[in-house]
Amino acid sequence: MMTRPEMIRVAGGTRLYGEVPVLGAKNAALKHMVAAMLAPGDHVLENVPSIADVATMGEVRAYAGATCRRDGTRLHIAVPEHPRPEAPLELVRKMRASILILGALLSRCGEARVALPGGDDFGSRPIDMHLDGLRDMGASFELKHGVLRAYAPDGLHGTEIYLEFPSVGATENLLLAAAMATGTTVISNAAREPELTDLAMYLNKMGAKIEGAGTSTITVHGVGSLASATHRVVPDRLEAGTYALAGAISGGEVRVLDCVPDHLRMELRKMEVAGCEVTFGADWIHVVGPDRPAPVDFATLPYPGFHTDMHPQMVAFLALADGTSIITENVYAARFRYVGELNRMGADISTDGQHVVVRGTDRLSGCEVDGCDIRAAAALVLAGLVAEGETCVVHAEHIDRGDAGYVEKMSALGARINRS
Repeated sequence: MMTRPEMIRVAGGTRLYGEVPVLGAKNAALKHMVAAMLAPGDHVLENVPSIADVATMGEVRAYAGATCRRDGTRLHIAVPEHPRPEAPLELVRKMRASILILGALLSRCGEARVALPGGDDFGSRPIDMHLDGLRDMGASFELKHGVLRAYAPDGLHGTEIYLEFPSVGATENLLLAAAMATGTTVISNAAREPELTDLAMYLNKMGAKIEGAGTSTITVHGVGSLASATHRVVPDRLEAGTYALAGAISGGEVRVLDCVPDHLRMELRKMEVAGCEVTFGADWIHVVGPDRPAPVDFATLPYPGFHTDMHPQMVAFLALADGTSIITENVYAARFRYVGELNRMGADISTDGQHVVVRGTDRLSGCEVDGCDIRAAAALVLAGLVAEGETCVVHAEHIDRGDAGYVEKMSALGARINRS
């Protein structure tokens, strides 16, 4: 008997008002959980969201011998002296971030067995840069029956690595591998994302010697061992941006708390161009939405450019613009599955290669749509806030992978929303 997919129902026509707090970034917390594998002992991560991907990563780590215990937003992680160097297919296929355990286990154990990762289907995202960098550090690999087997019996050694693209995942994997490698590793054309900088801060608390995180050149001086540490996870800029756009699309007024506005520089700038009133302080963003947005062009790029994971939410907003917007997707080749669902609601959106053309319309109408990934589902809920009638977002369980309490927080802002 097939399990009925979860659904979020949204009744349109309500302006959102109020304050909403955000928690730690999913894309940081998951990597920190992997980093903890580098040192035995009791680690503590604070400000960790209670989301499905965190639970899955806990299972991946449990298979390797570590245990996780949650106390509110605090995660206690106990790492053994001799972890099991393996991550099984049934867990890894759920989440692409699991591939990062490769660098950590290679560094700690000298070997690793990791199934190739899954997660959202955004087209081909090969791990060649991960493997090439690790090979340069002394690792060897073989792929059998979908399992990647990695070996570094003599340990990893420092080297100079130039990435063809500033891949976040590759930079993180190499950072984890280099922390305890012999000698110095220099990663050029490195990713600059805030979550990666936060990972480096956590590793340095553990005793690593990492310089340049947040710039395009990261230098890692390998150390012999690391120790457990306590760290507060950086706020989730994607969650903050989604709630800011919820206020904007509804024509309401929303203040997002416990965030870092500087991490959303490009996204907030584009919202201002679209007609939003945006003010912010050290840890808050205040957004007043326009009666109808102006068209805006943007291109997704690695940080500090416009984040690809804010692309669907921004397109939902611009679907109601008074004019035509053109979006260029430079990061994920198959990001556009949400487009057909927005068009079912009355949007006028077309794609041409890596470009999306959004011809604004003055109304959307509610219907059943498929929330095919985390950000698509969130974007369709945003569209439902302003659509006539009721919007039913099927496969809402995708949202649980990235946003803790999404429905409850939307409801607290005045949205007429429920889950079934």
